[in-house]
Amino acid sequence: MATSLAPIELPDWAWERAEVRQALRGRDIGAVFRYAQQYAGVSQSKIATAIGMTQARVNEIINGRREVSRLDVYERIADGLRMPDDARHLLGLAASREKRSGGAAFDLAAFPEVVRVYASQGSAGEEIQQQARDAQELDVLAVRGLGLIGLNDSLLRACLPREQGGRGLRVRVLLLDPESAALTQRAAEIGESAESLASGVQLAEARLRELADTCDVQVYRYGMLPTWRVIRTDSTMFVGAFDAGWEGHESATYKVMETPHGPLYRGFRRMFEAVIDGAERTV
Repeated sequence: MATSLAPIELPDWAWERAEVRQALRGRDIGAVFRYAQQYAGVSQSKIATAIGMTQARVNEIINGRREVSRLDVYERIADGLRMPDDARHLLGLAASREKRSGGAAFDLAAFPEVVRVYASQGSAGEEIQQQARDAQELDVLAVRGLGLIGLNDSLLRACLPREQGGRGLRVRVLLLDPESAALTQRAAEIGESAESLASGVQLAEARLRELADTCDVQVYRYGMLPTWRVIRTDSTMFVGAFDAGWEGHESATYKVMETPHGPLYRGFRRMFEAVIDGAERTV
């Protein structure tokens, strides 16, 4: 369905309300639609027309029976509700199209690498596990990695081969150096003691060492303040961000696919290799 030429106008003050900003930051589109109904006095059918959806789909989102995950759908919603740029940024989008320069280069169709956007790593968990089970290469850039691969019930551990010799899977894990100044800074950012965070890294290393008989596992310590959280399964990446206000698994997670000419997958792959080059191998 094409996007309507009759977008919905919310009052400027509506986008400044704390509950609206919280919904945007959490990518709770059902709540955003409810606030559009409340502050613009519009029906579900008017929202559907403005953003190029069916009324039934809007109803499912409002009632929590469906989630929005595709980047192009977020864009349609932002355009249809005439979100100001600060609201778009809270949703994880760039400035509105009319304010961008460069013409077609900014059309989302020109960037097919980002194929899905999840509200958090947990929302992407099932797909990450499915990709990992079929992968021949698994790369992880984390802080301590316990929730990802260090514990028996972590996201990726159950996806790894358990028989002697495995199936030729290569696993490379980058963890924050427990003796680095960056770890002390990161611990302060998330309200944890440096000792506790360092112990978590060391535990993850010990548990990853146990996998040496089942697959080719390599563990490295890096010493810079973490910015990107990366899980790569062959030609697919799941990318989130570390920030002073949240841990990596709480970040929105972008599914990035390798394409012949796209820069994102290549850029993150190059960054990962550069971090390994400057890291110390411990397993």
